[in-house]
Amino acid sequence: MLRWTITFIILAIIAGVLGFGGIAAGAASIAKVLFFIFIILFIISFIRGRR
Repeated sequence: MLRWTITFIILAIIAGVLGFGGIAAGAASIAKVLFFIFIILFIISFIRGRR
């Protein structure tokens, strides 16, 4: 999950540098969603692992 987030962030940076604003915004929003899902799953697995 974290690998997909990093991929979309890199895609957003490259698209932003090349001037593709719509694609960059879309990739950045996908990266944000995946990052928050990753954080939530990490916290859940951390809590369950301590039990």
